[in-house]
Amino acid sequence: MQTVHYETLKTIVKDRILTITLCRENLNAFNQQMLNELLQVLDEADNNDDVRTIIITGEGKAFCAGADLGSGTSTFTDKETPIEEYRDGGGILSLRIYELKKPIIAAINGPAVGIGATMTLPMDIRIASSAAKIGFVFSRRGITPEACSGWFLPRVVGIGKATELVLTGKIISADEALTMGLVNQVVAPEELLGAAETIAKEIAENTSAISVTLSRQLMWRMLGADHPYESHKIESKMIHWTGQQADVKEGITAFFEKRKPNFPMNVSTDLPSFYPWWKTNKEGES
Repeated sequence: MQTVHYETLKTIVKDRILTITLCRENLNAFNQQMLNELLQVLDEADNNDDVRTIIITGEGKAFCAGADLGSGTSTFTDKETPIEEYRDGGGILSLRIYELKKPIIAAINGPAVGIGATMTLPMDIRIASSAAKIGFVFSRRGITPEACSGWFLPRVVGIGKATELVLTGKIISADEALTMGLVNQVVAPEELLGAAETIAKEIAENTSAISVTLSRQLMWRMLGADHPYESHKIESKMIHWTGQQADVKEGITAFFEKRKPNFPMNVSTDLPSFYPWWKTNKEGES
């Protein structure tokens, strides 16, 4: 990736893992500039075959304290954009994460509330520090959920837990988040990045980038399917195509030779012609 100076983020690529750190003085509160910079770095990551996995975390005590409330009571006021045309920034970010070709891991190091919580929902794996606290606090601020959380949250924790979290607006501990399936694991604060990197390296060192991209989108897209046959159709197409590619030859050869594979195919150039298949089906059009 090109070296770019961001004002709200820090980025580093090591061992084919891109680590993005949210870094603003006010507990990494989310603003328009952070949105713009996150969209830019995710675009760059998707186009860079040297990035196999993404980790996102926060600097200091917080992951993200939610929307920047520096504008006071007018923070969420937009009198210029017609209501039919308005799109919330968190939703724009969540949809971009949803479309990623690379797996993304949230390393939640501290408080994650509002957009700080909802932005993690379309991420593939969430690991929390024992110091983390998570809250969908919208009802306590007089607003409503955003960042496509009405779609993601019930799919992550189930409708009963989702409504409990949203209607109460309560802040829960990392252990409570683990119990309800909101996070995959809880670790000590000093072990957080190491735990995220262990999973990221497992992906980067042992898997086909093509397989991971296709599999990631398969899992997410099938959440909305109305019959298992929909999954069967696209899985059949994927198996037929991948079975004839260079990566499967390398994967099987490496297995027999008892070594790590060195997959030759790249996401930037070698995805099948039917990707993205959901666009053909007009899914997600506004």
